[in-house]
Amino acid sequence: MQRGTQKPAHYFFVGGLVTLLFIGSAVGFQQTPAAAKVALRGYPGSFAELVDKSSVSVVNIIAVKVVRTPDQGASPFGMEDPLRDFFERFFGGQMPQEFRQNALGTGFIIDKEGFILTNNHVVEQTEDLKVRLSDEKEFKAQIIGRDPKTDLALIKINAPKPLVPLKLGDSDSLRVGDWVVAIGNPFGLGNTVTAGIISAKYRQLGGGPYDNFIQTDASINPGNSGGPLLNLDGEVIGVNSAIFSQSGGNIGIGFAIPINMAKQLLPQLRKGKVSRSWLGVMIQNITPELKAKLGLGTDEGALVSDVVSGGPAEKAGVKRGDVILQFDGKAIRSSRDLPFVVASTPIGKTVVVDVMRDSQRMSLQVKTEELEEEAEAAPPHEAPPQLGIQVREITPEMAKNYGLSRTSGVIIVQVENGSPAEEAGLAAGDIIVEVDKKPVKDVNALNSLLAGVKEGDTILLLIDRGGTTIFVTLDVKK
Repeated sequence: MQRGTQKPAHYFFVGGLVTLLFIGSAVGFQQTPAAAKVALRGYPGSFAELVDKSSVSVVNIIAVKVVRTPDQGASPFGMEDPLRDFFERFFGGQMPQEFRQNALGTGFIIDKEGFILTNNHVVEQTEDLKVRLSDEKEFKAQIIGRDPKTDLALIKINAPKPLVPLKLGDSDSLRVGDWVVAIGNPFGLGNTVTAGIISAKYRQLGGGPYDNFIQTDASINPGNSGGPLLNLDGEVIGVNSAIFSQSGGNIGIGFAIPINMAKQLLPQLRKGKVSRSWLGVMIQNITPELKAKLGLGTDEGALVSDVVSGGPAEKAGVKRGDVILQFDGKAIRSSRDLPFVVASTPIGKTVVVDVMRDSQRMSLQVKTEELEEEAEAAPPHEAPPQLGIQVREITPEMAKNYGLSRTSGVIIVQVENGSPAEEAGLAAGDIIVEVDKKPVKDVNALNSLLAGVKEGDTILLLIDRGGTTIFVTLDVKK
């Protein structure tokens, strides 16, 4: 899956849209004017008027980002990095640990005061942010609010005169086959227009618990991220976000965030923070094998595989093995439905949750609580002594998002090259369960167990790797 920010280095040429005109032959077929009118209904002769009205509200975003290379010997852009030859010649192949790069994206104006909606991945981790309007005027931009979980962000510029906003439409009313138009900044070329149809709705790509994409065959390429997907009335019905491609270019499979999701989050983005409700369960889909083994009477719903201690679900009496069928009156057909429904529920609201337990349907009263977000901006902890690893505490939300086998503990997020940890075979994603046969519950416990370790010591670690526990010995270098 490709995100749409793009460094201005490579250019790809994509063939234009071919329009096929089928004309009935004079022999055996003749279309009446009325029939022709019916056949052409809903097929626009041109998108020019729509584009004329909408393009003025679409902006190009230039973000200066700090890029940190994962290791000294590798370029962050692989063999295609245009700077590779330069660094190999002057630095012996050793890429700098940190450098700045211009990333390009798209956004669109949503009100006269200068608020602009775009993707979070376009503007995150930026040192400098600029917006270029359709008249080529540039303004410094300020990040107002970001939501990494839905990949949405709200930024603002101070323009000397009122701006022209796009109207936000209703993405729920879309139908597969509807015409759509995408406007964006592909490969840094400036505003470019493409057209296509809605290929599918409710696509879930596995990127997070709130995936709910619109799929379209309108060409979306790197640099289009954050741009509007418009219906024929010129209303925004999606925010272009990602493409599916092995080459990095468009192959007719693009994805947009439904605008109704963005409209729901906009009031919180304007305040600078997005808060969500939390239920406190680990869930999974019901497979035919699980249905037979557990004796379930349904294959719909979200199967509860674990309940977080002290969470709202446990307080309400939800148990492992329950199947959640409805939440606050909304049907839960699969485990993918539940996270967004819960997150959309007001914090502190008492709702009815219908569950199936041992073939018996029952209703429970659950009071939602605020989800404590994992500290995105907090840097990873470096474990003492200098073992060459950085770690983070596991939260239930992190475990859910990344499919971890444990809902608490300490996970390795980075291993340094040439470090004792690398020599011991440790890798990012490993969960530290024990140090010298003593349990590790959090970072403080890990630091306490490692505090007395000296150079030359050998540490025995119990590691959970993909759900399998293994012992690892780590030698602390002298």
